[in-house]
Amino acid sequence: MFCGVDWAEDHHDIALVDAGGKQLAKVRISDGAAGFAQLMALLAEHGDSEDAPIPVAIETSRGLLVACLRVTGRPVFAINPLAVARNRDRHSVAGKKSDAVDAAALANILRTDMAAHRPLPNNSELVQAIAVLARAQQDAVWARGQAHNKLRSQLREFYPAILDAFAPHKHGLCSREARTILAAVPTPSMAAKLTRRRLQSLLKQAGRVRGIQAEAERLHEVFKRDYLHQLPQVETALGHQTSALIRQLNTACDNADQLEEAATQAFEEHPDAPIIRSFPGLAALTGARVLAEIGDDRTRFANAGSLKAYAGSAPVTRASGKSCMVMSRKVKNQRLAAVGYVWAFVSLTRSPGARAHYDRRRAAGDRHVAAQRNLFNRFMGMLFHCLQNSQAYDEAIAFPQPARGLRPCPTW
Repeated sequence: MFCGVDWAEDHHDIALVDAGGKQLAKVRISDGAAGFAQLMALLAEHGDSEDAPIPVAIETSRGLLVACLRVTGRPVFAINPLAVARNRDRHSVAGKKSDAVDAAALANILRTDMAAHRPLPNNSELVQAIAVLARAQQDAVWARGQAHNKLRSQLREFYPAILDAFAPHKHGLCSREARTILAAVPTPSMAAKLTRRRLQSLLKQAGRVRGIQAEAERLHEVFKRDYLHQLPQVETALGHQTSALIRQLNTACDNADQLEEAATQAFEEHPDAPIIRSFPGLAALTGARVLAEIGDDRTRFANAGSLKAYAGSAPVTRASGKSCMVMSRKVKNQRLAAVGYVWAFVSLTRSPGARAHYDRRRAAGDRHVAAQRNLFNRFMGMLFHCLQNSQAYDEAIAFPQPARGLRPCPTW
């Protein structure tokens, strides 16, 4: 017996088919506790049991319905909508479409092609919480970057002094000092009137504890320089807009900081955290992002190659006749690939073996991104092995040194 669910915002269409393809049930349920109870009763009526649960196919991996289905212990398959559309065309050439037809198509995909799909991983509750926090923190970082770019573009229109003042700063306009001063003086005319004492007070308000007098003197000199100005009323209007943008940036920065603290705290509670943090280039936050995407279900990936393909580090070969091309993988977990780039980059200064591997790939003709992706690919294989065997990272095993008198193997 196979179940297909075509989900919507306020209702879901259910279809049940048997091994021969005969549709035994077709019903629409509401999106709520009553609807879920109706679905469970329907499955039980058609032979569902704890020992032999009926598998369910649905076009999403998120939402309350999916979460409740996973709690029941049954296999839940998240099917790509494109696969559903292709399967629908197998049964009708007229191009008809309805929610009930899509639900039946989902059920038939499991009936005929279940081996080609993998159920959602059976991750622990802690990992699911880490995934929520780590992804939210990454989204907050991206939102912070967007807010920063909007503010910087605005300041270039009328306030070059503030850009010059915080150009040497590590975090630029996202620093607490820049945001505090901008909130106090949103126009260049107001900044030019700042006294050294007022600047010292603003720096202390931003949390600075060292070099306050020297920094206040530097900022005072920058703000007193000659710059081009907008007309007075235009400058005032732009100042009001800048105040609104700085409030958005403050909110984005606070969100990113608070979510980072929550994500790292949850990550440190997980038993896989020491293994993940043992790898060079991974800290608490990047480790939380890695764990959030790969989960702690040891059966999720059949082998290291599956994990590498999921991360996008393994290349794709397209061969047809005399044509054969090896390309980077486009369909992948974008979040895991993003943290993988950071992981490989930071490891170059933390691991001599990683640096040597990167240099060899560069010497072989790889560009920077390709060499880092190759290094990330190797790290993913090591991570799969270490997690499967509950073993911490060991530099000597990961990047063994060739014996004296022997040339290093190019595959190392």
